[in-house]
Amino acid sequence: MKIVQAESIHADAGYRIASYLKLTTDEGLVGWAEYYDRFANASIDPLIQDFMRTATGMDPRQVGKLSETLTATTRLAAGGLAQQAIAAIENACLDVAGKAAGVPVSTLLGGALRQRLPVYWTHCGSYRTPPRDTFFEGLGHPPVRTLDDLGNVAKEAVAQGYRAVKTNPVFFGGPKPQFFNGGFRASPGFLDRSVTDRQLGQIEEQMTAYREAIGPDVGLMLDLSFSQRTEGYLRIARRLEHLNLFWLEVDINDPEALAHIRRSVRTPIASLEALHGIAEYRPFLQAQTVDTAIVDPLWNGVWQSQRIALFADAYETTFAPHNCVGALASLMSAHLSAVLPNFRIMELRVDEAPWATEYLSHPPVVENGELLVPDRPGWGTDIDEEALRARPARR
Repeated sequence: MKIVQAESIHADAGYRIASYLKLTTDEGLVGWAEYYDRFANASIDPLIQDFMRTATGMDPRQVGKLSETLTATTRLAAGGLAQQAIAAIENACLDVAGKAAGVPVSTLLGGALRQRLPVYWTHCGSYRTPPRDTFFEGLGHPPVRTLDDLGNVAKEAVAQGYRAVKTNPVFFGGPKPQFFNGGFRASPGFLDRSVTDRQLGQIEEQMTAYREAIGPDVGLMLDLSFSQRTEGYLRIARRLEHLNLFWLEVDINDPEALAHIRRSVRTPIASLEALHGIAEYRPFLQAQTVDTAIVDPLWNGVWQSQRIALFADAYETTFAPHNCVGALASLMSAHLSAVLPNFRIMELRVDEAPWATEYLSHPPVVENGELLVPDRPGWGTDIDEEALRARPARR
């Protein structure tokens, strides 16, 4: 079996663009992968086609050989967007390999250790603030305008059976609520990466409202991304210690600084989602920087992510997948999470355009806050190309 073609297809997913890679073999088998395109305002589609010059003619079932071969070609410019392009090809090959063998991808990775995976509602409430508020209002979801509105979304999550929620800082007091800047989107003040006393008080007020809304037994997480430097993370962590967070999610490029943060606070620290490749994870794991290592299987590739997660397990560190896109990505994360002994919890984007799940023949199934691991071949779903092409992406 040989790879003969790879095609990128982009579709409307409401407030975002859904991106899929269709990989075709000479035997007619097709593999699919979801990926992030233009996450950094730069498309990886041309890079995928560049790497396809090497991947074409290779056997997609030899996933490790293919992934390591493509990665080796980037040694003078490793990681980043190049790794994300390779990951998309790698992940589509895993789907082909599973379908060819008639088994789920989890079986290819060693076999599922569990059939149900705890998930958390990510960006709970915070994604219903500007500029996305009008989109959700059009879907019948009340937009978030006040702190009480945020608490109501948290209550909604608990009512639906979720046992953990994650949110982002939202600042009130202006004409509209202001979603925090994660430190990687160009906008006024985003280079400062610091928190004011007023913002610190608002974050504490917001997280207290969440804790009161969900009760003491539901996990509560706060995602700060790259928004702070070391001092800011420490100030926020210490201010929120009384709320017993499930974890505080922070990103910083210095392993010594992250280790200092973890040693200095009682709140569990989760991080590392922005890293590419096992070599980038090594200094952070050796320095015992995190309680939970977050790995993005769409940026690293599911096969490579398994290697990273097992490396984390050797340091007694739990693993959680990063996933800020759609339903196929959730299934891909599920197959990875199912086989890992150090799996902690899975990220799930609940606030999505309802038609986005129509792109899948078998979308993810969530029951009582747990995602069911698919037992069908490959990722456990096919993609409806007609539905994709009927809703072209709006740039």
